[in-house]
Order: sequence, then structure tokens, then C-alpha cells
Amino acid sequence: MDQNLTARLKGGEKMALKHFMPNLEDVVEDLGVSGIAAIVLLPVLIPVAAGVGKPIAKATIKGGIVLYEKGKGVIAEVGETFEDMVAEAKAELAEAKASEVEEATN
Repeated sequence: MDQNLTARLKGGEKMALKHFMPNLEDVVEDLGVSGIAAIVLLPVLIPVAAGVGKPIAKATIKGGIVLYEKGKGVIAEVGETFEDMVAEAKAELAEAKASEVEEATN
């Protein structure tokens, strides 16, 4: 780029920065009345949407916390059940080994 804010394209043609800026008439045509109205009303609508969105977000967060707490309880119960099954399996193995030793000594 040089001081005139130009760039050379692949074909060697110079292109000034003004070529990259949108034409205001094109913008108005593309957006239409509804687009321009949206741009004008956006500063008013954002706070309204934020006011409505905050209670929804808080309710979602509360629901997530409740699910997390319930999930912790379920996982703890599953862990206890698994530990009980492991203890029972070890006891059965120890019992089987003890009976093998008893049979071998007799």
C-alpha cells in the first residue's frame, strides 16, 4: 500500500480505499424501510430485550444448578452401588480362595 491508500490487485490494477466503501444509495436500497427502521429502533429494543432476557437467563441458570445438584446425588448413589458390588465380588473371591485352601489341606 502507498500513501494514497491504494492496493494492487492481481491484474496490476490500482484500487483506492473508496472502492471498498459501500455506496450509501446501495445500502439504502438493500436494507429497505424495514432495515432502516431496525437500525433506528435497535437502541430502544436492546434494553427491552435485555430486560426480558435476564429473567429467562436466571431461570435457566437456576434449572442448571438444580440439575447439577441432582446429578451429583445420582452419581454418588451409583458410586456407592458400584463400591458395594466390588466389595461383594472381593468377598466372594476371598471365600472361594478360602474354600480351595481348606479343600487342599483336607
